[in-house]
Amino acid sequence: MTFEVGQQLPGIEVGPIAHGGHFVARHEGRVLFVRGALSGELVDVRITEVNRRFARAEVSAVHRPSPHRIKPPCPVAGRCGGCDFQHIAPAHTRELKRQVVVELLDHLGGYHFDGEVEEVPPSPGGWRTRMRYHVGARGQLGLTAHRSREVVELPPQGCFLAVESIARPQVPAGVKPGQQVLAVAADSGTRVVAAAGASGVVTEKVDARQYQVAVDGFWQAHRGAAKVLTDAVIEGLHPQPGELVADLYCGVGLFAAALAERGCHVLGVEGDREATELARRNVVGADFLRGDVGLLVDRLPQRIDLIVLDPPRTGAGAEVMRHLLERQPRAVGYVACDPAALGRDLGTAAQLGYRPTSVTAFDVFPLTHHVECVAILEPTA
Repeated sequence: MTFEVGQQLPGIEVGPIAHGGHFVARHEGRVLFVRGALSGELVDVRITEVNRRFARAEVSAVHRPSPHRIKPPCPVAGRCGGCDFQHIAPAHTRELKRQVVVELLDHLGGYHFDGEVEEVPPSPGGWRTRMRYHVGARGQLGLTAHRSREVVELPPQGCFLAVESIARPQVPAGVKPGQQVLAVAADSGTRVVAAAGASGVVTEKVDARQYQVAVDGFWQAHRGAAKVLTDAVIEGLHPQPGELVADLYCGVGLFAAALAERGCHVLGVEGDREATELARRNVVGADFLRGDVGLLVDRLPQRIDLIVLDPPRTGAGAEVMRHLLERQPRAVGYVACDPAALGRDLGTAAQLGYRPTSVTAFDVFPLTHHVECVAILEPTA
């Protein structure tokens, strides 16, 4: 059968969750990735995209709803591309993420994950402290539709995921249709709403530690994420005074500061120039190199006690993992925003004699398909 965009398919049985927030279904032998569905449902779908091997679709009618289906808390859910799981009871979204983590870590990394995806308050709404809004043709502020440039205007109550102070900000003067607006609600209480690319810094806090972060730079979006991830890394590594730690993809020094506080000698590597400069200010006494981790890994000391990795969504990759583990660290703390990338890197680590002693998963992106994991790796021998 040949699919066509816009085609309606009735009576589709929905199968398991797939990585990326879609659910797998089949029609006349062809694979469908369906958005807005739930396992076990009987639905009608509309084809939205056709690929040589599969098609994408969205639910147009539900005939047999799942017991986990709820009324979305946001009136533009389904149209807005910001959330995948607004139609699902929050507790069940964590179960779905657990299933994805189990499948990917087992298939790609040979590791059996037997934990749960832990809820991190605030949840399920009011957690996002950094937003990137789009300005539509009529000057309306919103977010883009799923896999589209169409701007879906924010509802009167604002974005359900955002903290209240930035849930429905005003468009700054001089910002025109087609441009983007950054909205930041820093933990220090500072609120910034400005055109994308704006300069300046805000202060973020984790316990008693303070971090200077660029307005347009990277910081964990969830209000509680920076603390739970730092705690997981520190508790898993048990850093000791005097140990040498390589903190790679270190950003503005989130983990580096916690490690230095415990008496470790920290060497950080970060690709972004401004983030590197801020890390030097945030973590006095640590050393930081600016550049691509893949290019600088050979400049690291030949012997390292501990390694912290917080790579981008693509993961660290086999070459970086090989260079690092050749240095025979006592332990590695790997922070992953994509379980598929984590699974691939765990598979590489296993070939090099390192296996996870623990993997913890956190729901720091409620009502989306994203999940954050912290893996602690140690030598198998």
